[in-house]
Amino acid sequence: MKKPLQHLLVSAFVYAGLGVAAGVFFREFTKLNDFPEGAFTQLGVAHTHLLALGFFPFLILLGLERVFTFSSSKRAFGWFLGLYHAGVIITSAMLIVHGTMTVLDEPVSAAISGIAGLGHIAITGGIIALFVALRAAVRRTEVPATA
Repeated sequence: MKKPLQHLLVSAFVYAGLGVAAGVFFREFTKLNDFPEGAFTQLGVAHTHLLALGFFPFLILLGLERVFTFSSSKRAFGWFLGLYHAGVIITSAMLIVHGTMTVLDEPVSAAISGIAGLGHIAITGGIIALFVALRAAVRRTEVPATA
């Protein structure tokens, strides 16, 4: 990856846009279908998941990359990006599918929860790969104490 700072910035931007879009979809879709205002649907948390798992972490990682250059651990950084993006997208997509089916009063298959669980597993794997890359970067930047 040639420009990890740009990748992290674009990722934050895309997740911010997706998060806002999911919030608008939730609000308008539930109103359009006369879904009770206080009733719970997974659509309401898709917006939060995209912002909390996509937008905010990538903004924070942008700063960490600038300080530690953790992307120099190319293998771990690549695994992080692949697993984490896949996990957030799968999880959020299943929240939207599940929520849409709830609003439409359709039966929801247990497979949707299972697929969302796979998304969470991918996110966890991505976080582990991120910490491997961060650990290596922090160790490279540590200056040994002089006596």
